[in-house]
Amino acid sequence: MKHNRKGKTLDRKNGPRKALLRNLATSLVLYERMNTTLAKAKAVRPMVEKLITTGRKKTLTSRRELAKVLTVESAVNKVLEELGPRYATRPGGYTRIIKIGQRQGDGAEMAQIQFVKD
Repeated sequence: MKHNRKGKTLDRKNGPRKALLRNLATSLVLYERMNTTLAKAKAVRPMVEKLITTGRKKTLTSRRELAKVLTVESAVNKVLEELGPRYATRPGGYTRIIKIGQRQGDGAEMAQIQFVKD
């Protein structure tokens, strides 16, 4: 039974899945758009939304919470200095997922995840 099971496993064990999601979140924060599979985009979206909500408060606690997840210090600074103030008045929904077709090699559904512009 799947009681209290949240999120997608992406066919990986816990450690590699957490590392994958952390790297995807860091890349999305740094470059503000990213092409990936639809399943990975849907898995990383709530994680990034929570990071931006945390980054809206510029405190030492929020910096440390962001540093736990994001793998690069410049990504933490970008969330606190640029993305947090940009979405300060927006009540959620900071990202969008756009389907871009199927991958040539294996036919996986591809998507672009990006930050919305206000």
